[in-house]
This record gives sequence, C-alpha cells and structure tokens, in this order.
Amino acid sequence: MQLRESVEKFNQRDVQVIIIAPSKGSFVDQFIEAFGPFPFPIYGDPKREGYRQAGTVTMAKWKLLSKALFGFVTGKVKNFFPDDQSQKRFVQKSMKTQDVFIQGATFLFNDKGNVVWKHVDQSPEDHASLKTVLKMIDEKLL
Repeated sequence: MQLRESVEKFNQRDVQVIIIAPSKGSFVDQFIEAFGPFPFPIYGDPKREGYRQAGTVTMAKWKLLSKALFGFVTGKVKNFFPDDQSQKRFVQKSMKTQDVFIQGATFLFNDKGNVVWKHVDQSPEDHASLKTVLKMIDEKLL
C-alpha cells in the first residue's frame, strides 16, 4: 500500500510524515503536479546534504539498470513507465536529469528531534515496509 493511501494510520498516531527528495524544489513541484496531490509535504534536497548525513547509498548504475532489465524481462516489473502521459514524460525526464540511483531511507524522530529508528535502503526493493514503520512507531514513539 502506498504511503499516501496510509497517511491516516500515521495521523491516528499523531505522527507527521515529511518526504525529502534529492531534487530542486521546482522539480519536486513538477512531480507533485504529475503524481499529486499528496497529504504530506515534500521538500527538495538538491545538494543531497541530508541524504549524505543520513548515510544513504547510491547504487551502481550498472547494478540498478541490470535489476530493472531483469525485472522487466521476467515480468516482475510491470508498468516500467506509467500509462498516464504526463507521468510518463516526468519519469523519462527524471531518468535523464536526476540522480535516480540514490537510494532512500526512513527515519523516525521523537518530539525532541532525535532519531529513534532508521532504515537505509540498500536497493529499490529494500524500502522499510509500512507494517515495519508502524510497528517501530508503536514501539519507539508511543
């Protein structure tokens, strides 16, 4: 289940969701225009300062492309490009102009701003699951 469809589970726990993207604000705005709206703020980190401080990894280009090709050939990756034409154009532009190789991370901060839990993705399929994040919220924050 996508994060935006699950935001109420965070709201019920009085947890604010904030997304940081490794892009300029203008590119984030284009993303929101193509894929939005979103029930949480999305900010840009164009210099990737936060990403570096978070310890995120940039996957080797050959490795990510080989994973994508393998997934496409085996049928594990469907809809490599969105059907919606504006979304498709945005994805194609992203692949040409953005760092699509940098991996993400999930952090939980307490009310004092201290990190109480984190998960740094090692590959595109290594995202922290919604179930895990909610469990960590219940254990670490509530």
